[in-house]
Amino acid sequence: MNSNPILIIPGERKSIFFEIFFKSIKLTKIKSPLILICNREILYKEIERFKFKQDIEKLDKDIITKKKIKIKKIYLINVSNQRHKAYTQKCFDIAFSLLKKGFTDKIINGPINKAKTLNKKFLGVTEYVSHSFNQKKFAMLIYNKDLSVCPVTTHLPISQITKKINRKTIKEKIIIVNNFYKTFLGFKPRIGVTGLNPHCESILKFSEDDKIVFPTIKSLQKRINVKGPFSADTIFLKDNRKKFDVIIGMYHDQVLGPIKTLFEYDAINITLGLPFLRVTPDHGPNEKMVGKNKSNPISLIKALNFLDKI
Repeated sequence: MNSNPILIIPGERKSIFFEIFFKSIKLTKIKSPLILICNREILYKEIERFKFKQDIEKLDKDIITKKKIKIKKIYLINVSNQRHKAYTQKCFDIAFSLLKKGFTDKIINGPINKAKTLNKKFLGVTEYVSHSFNQKKFAMLIYNKDLSVCPVTTHLPISQITKKINRKTIKEKIIIVNNFYKTFLGFKPRIGVTGLNPHCESILKFSEDDKIVFPTIKSLQKRINVKGPFSADTIFLKDNRKKFDVIIGMYHDQVLGPIKTLFEYDAINITLGLPFLRVTPDHGPNEKMVGKNKSNPISLIKALNFLDKI
């Protein structure tokens, strides 16, 4: 574990983030300093609503130093409450500036409404953050200690998926996932890769599974423990999935549907390939649940614990 602070962007002004954050602090012990980057008025309204007791100390982003930061403390960098898009963007800008200066290497962002905040300029927050750091090689890992998944294509419409399935992209994802496990978790993962088509078969003359997926896997097997392609409709069966630490699929719902069915909120979203660790709870803003005090904090607890111990 390093003692670097964890930057936290709560995300949408109308979301369940503060509820699950306050619950998480009560339910787990985090040693790393936590720095919230958000509007002070919004924060204190939520503190009053949920009767949160812990002190939060204000920081000035322009003169912040690690010497002033103490473990087991929560801090606030105040962000003026502007209109929705500008406010969320400003929170990210402040966090990105601190990351680029090397102040820390850990960040959590709360649920983001992609349509509102990203204005259709990016497929998702994973792509937005990677672009902001000029990182073209990245991967989205939905992590659970028993089984994780990674889609080759992320938030891409189904109609465009086949155009993006190629040897280079599949190879990049496998290598990035393998390197993450070796570097941060200390072991070489057992990686299974799904095919693109049902049962890894196609009635067409050209089969992506035969011509793209299989050769890519074979080219890496001398240095990476990777197997496949496997049919996506059976690889998640109990006796099959226990053979792997990570399952890499060709598209988002092919692997995220099964992992959320298996673990529900007990998983976190990690962006791999960045010069820092970006983690987020594996769920959205859930605006319908705001203020009801019924939201499950387990994913945020897992995110905080992961960065605290890494």
